[in-house]
Amino acid sequence: MRLDGFGIMVDDMPTMVKFYRDVLGFEIKEEENTSNVYLEKDGTLFLLYRKSDFEKMTNRNFSYVNGINGHYEIALSVSNYSAVDKAYEAVTAAGGQSIMPPTTEPWGQRTCYIADPEGNLIEIGSFKEG
Repeated sequence: MRLDGFGIMVDDMPTMVKFYRDVLGFEIKEEENTSNVYLEKDGTLFLLYRKSDFEKMTNRNFSYVNGINGHYEIALSVSNYSAVDKAYEAVTAAGGQSIMPPTTEPWGQRTCYIADPEGNLIEIGSFKEG
């Protein structure tokens, strides 16, 4: 088996598609308001599943986290430290919720965290100064 991509469960498909497409630059593969939306970023498949449709399809109920979801993160890299700062400013200005402003960590990475409209954590970072 090989990793083909990953997906997250969402409530508001149009809002989430717009955020990942228009704010983070993911390429959309489907219509905005379908049950499953396939997006791609740098060759990685990223899927959004509407929670209610997935539960209907599997004939099961699932529990979901409300608010900020600390169960996982989506990690995005940029070219250098300066690009981390610029990305953070652009994403928060476009509606991403600030979780941690750009910080240079002791291990040499400049990183920041934001949350998407449904509270999923997104890290933006770089190991290159500049």
